Amino acid sequence: MLESINAQNHLAWYALRIRSNQEKVVAAIIENKGFEKFLPLYRSTRRWSDRTKQLDLPLFPGYLFCRLDPQVALPVLTTPGVVSIAGAGKLPLPVSDEEIEAVRMVIKSGLAAMPWPSLAVGSSVLIERGPLKGLEGVAVNVEDRCRLIVSVQLLQRSLAVEIDRSWARPIAKPVQRESAAASTRSINAVVPGEFMRARPQASVSAR
Repeated sequence: MLESINAQNHLAWYALRIRSNQEKVVAAIIENKGFEKFLPLYRSTRRWSDRTKQLDLPLFPGYLFCRLDPQVALPVLTTPGVVSIAGAGKLPLPVSDEEIEAVRMVIKSGLAAMPWPSLAVGSSVLIERGPLKGLEGVAVNVEDRCRLIVSVQLLQRSLAVEIDRSWARPIAKPVQRESAAASTRSINAVVPGEFMRARPQASVSAR
């Protein structure tokens, strides 16, 4: 059992494309199949005319991270709700451990986080204090609040977390060959593709 766990820990992380609103259901099924999954969630307040409700929603809607070997991924790909493995063309591309750990760090911090629709242009910073100490990203100002943007290159998706301005120190980033500037977490991502598209499955309703 221990050898099996250690072997899985050496597998790379891949992003699975999931049918809309089925991320939680798919995550539970994949975990029951013995795969390590990571579904980052954030708390959102939804208000209706007669009530207010707290919901835990995916930080990267339509995606779920899973450790796997893409050559033997059939048990994952045949899971109802899984569309494909993200990549470039027919080539599956892994998500770096550093990016996964950056997202985990934000989740564990307890700071207010939310999905960010695109890769932000801003100042590259190093967080020197607070619960995100050691994390690098891009700092932007939104509505007079300072937010750190952490991105997953492959997905061209980001999350934003509110930080105290005093935590961050600007850092110079080298100009990359195909970009003007980039954060260490993300700018200029590979355009997402699909790998090994699963056969159509019956719809599964999310709880």
